[in-house]
Amino acid sequence: MGLSPHGPRRNHPGAAGVGPVIRSERKLPRSSNGSLPPQKPPSLSLSPTVPRHLASRLNLLPTNTTQQSACNPTTTTTTMSPPHPPDPIEPCPTPPAMDAALPAAVVATILSRLDVRSLLLAAAACRGLRTCASHALAFLPSFHLLDVALTNDLLRPLLPPNPSLRSLRLDCARLEDDAIGCLARSSLHELLLLNCENISGRLLCELGATCRDLRVLSLNSLGERRGLVVNFSDLQELLNGCSQLESLRLALDFSTFDDANFGRVWASASERLSSLEIGYIPMTMLLELLAAVVEAQQCMDYVKTPVFFPSLHKLCLTVDFITDHLIGSISVALPSLTHLDLQDAPIIEPTSSSDLTNAGLQHINPHGKLKHISLMRSQEFLVTSFRRVNDLGILLMADKCSNLESVCLGGFSRVTDTGFRAIIHSCSGLHKLRVSHGSHLTDLVFHDIIATSLCLTHVSLRWCKLLTDVGIERLSFNKDLNVLDLRDCRSLGDEAVRALSCLPKLQTLSLDGTDISDEALKYLGLGTCPLTSLFLRGCRKLTNDCIPLLFAGSVKQSLQVLDISRIPSVTDDGIMLLARSRTPLIELRMRENPKIGDAAVMALASMQVDGGTYGSSLQLLDLYDCGGITPLATRWFKKPYFPRLRWLGITGSLNRVMVDALARSRPFLHMACRGEELGTMLWDTYSDWYRHNDDDLDELEQWLLDGEPVSDDDTIMEE
Repeated sequence: MGLSPHGPRRNHPGAAGVGPVIRSERKLPRSSNGSLPPQKPPSLSLSPTVPRHLASRLNLLPTNTTQQSACNPTTTTTTMSPPHPPDPIEPCPTPPAMDAALPAAVVATILSRLDVRSLLLAAAACRGLRTCASHALAFLPSFHLLDVALTNDLLRPLLPPNPSLRSLRLDCARLEDDAIGCLARSSLHELLLLNCENISGRLLCELGATCRDLRVLSLNSLGERRGLVVNFSDLQELLNGCSQLESLRLALDFSTFDDANFGRVWASASERLSSLEIGYIPMTMLLELLAAVVEAQQCMDYVKTPVFFPSLHKLCLTVDFITDHLIGSISVALPSLTHLDLQDAPIIEPTSSSDLTNAGLQHINPHGKLKHISLMRSQEFLVTSFRRVNDLGILLMADKCSNLESVCLGGFSRVTDTGFRAIIHSCSGLHKLRVSHGSHLTDLVFHDIIATSLCLTHVSLRWCKLLTDVGIERLSFNKDLNVLDLRDCRSLGDEAVRALSCLPKLQTLSLDGTDISDEALKYLGLGTCPLTSLFLRGCRKLTNDCIPLLFAGSVKQSLQVLDISRIPSVTDDGIMLLARSRTPLIELRMRENPKIGDAAVMALASMQVDGGTYGSSLQLLDLYDCGGITPLATRWFKKPYFPRLRWLGITGSLNRVMVDALARSRPFLHMACRGEELGTMLWDTYSDWYRHNDDDLDELEQWLLDGEPVSDDDTIMEE
């Protein structure tokens, strides 16, 4: 069968209810003696849209186009007697039905232990499993489906009335207010909803009225679509109604809740609330809240007042400016904190009264309970830093924070090796270290790290441009390193990678913008680290030769995520080498490569891993602004190719009609046409590590679409 972008649809004769099974009824003519006439041997043909020279490079041309005919027309035929009927005493055995082979109770027990996606895939197999799956959905304790955004019409049949449902996690990108009744359920203990931009603040009000036993709530982008309203009264109803909340995460703009009673309304929040994470809150509103907390604490001795946050241990906020006054207010109002995460993104240069200084750092952790501290200054709107903090402030903070297990510092441009060494040597239990824009951080920070008792597992040193191979060689003495981020450390080269290639636990390595060459990937390919994610964006010295060098060793078996974007020397030939390696990649990013074109897409579409379908392993593919992509490439994203693809980045202006047609033919495919980054939202810490490896993702889509196949005519795949 030829590899054409208009490949055959897979029909499942045993999948009842999944979709119509098309069978050919054309009868072949027979000769007078009942035998079939000689037939031409099957031939392997290519799609007319595939140039022959590209097909030869992809190894798609047939190697043997002649076969011996099954019937020889010159052979003398003899009269054949009709076949005898089967013996009625010994009838032909028929396979037993599923309900006869397995009791219904056993099948129900098995299905109840599956996750939602596996349950829906099982339902697409046959009518019996479909019936059992429908019953199992009414008793599932958890419903997690984050990789597919469903409409309300598709979601409601999957969420029947279920008093046992405790956990619900969904991507709400295609849901609106009419789905609120389906989301707010009285039995829920955990609710995580992503991409809620089309849902208004009425969701908060409904949750407060319905979900009295809710323990964990996480919402992202609520009401961000223009015209939707999120009122202060909605937040008030949520806090009054959900009296059992233990973790509240609202990744949205709290300026919409600006009200004179904003500070006092939090007195009605659950006394069990131990974690509070807010997307953005104006400084005035936050200080008002902290002042109300301090006032209530001062009046507790002689007046019965509401208690604010008696159990709060974790606080994550984004504010206008991180200031001395803010640090002092948090330390006084919330003495039980063990996790403090503050980030700001100034739009103007902070003044001395609206900035963090050495004096403010002295107020951090007065009670010695902090385990995690994160102070980050974003440069999203303005290139700035904490200019009023130097080594003295870090030394004062390190003296009070010896019990820290995680430290994240971003934008401390005046801190040198002395300050960073003080943290490393003072915090003996430090496991995670993150420093970004450390313009004065050098190799001396890790000079004698072998003499410490540190057991670092996560290290991020972004934009530390003075760090060289020597410092990384010293850092590699930490054999427990699991995640290492060295993005934009432009002085790092091949020797640093050589030192890292022998780390026995290293799974994630980011080398974006470093000065490595093909030799570095040779070290990784021959090394022993079990890499699952490798990021090489902007490593301009790399060429096509790095691909076979990387996949020459054990990395081929473990690597799942690869980023080779913005590498000018990587061409279609390099992607063909990757396809021939049959590495089971799940995410592949190669955006903004001028020499990658249609042949690379065809190579990936034709790649098979462990006998699966074409392009079966990829879930994310980013081709945004690749110079050689033409409208021809769009055809190769039609089924059966890339059946598991969930994220696709492509230039929208390539051919808007064809891109829109592709979006209609694959409604569960996230299309990104404006250059946005693809993948799971970074703020989501609930994403599971478990990944499905089956190839029949199209069966899941058929179940969700109620067995209605998409017509070829609807794809409008015409030039």
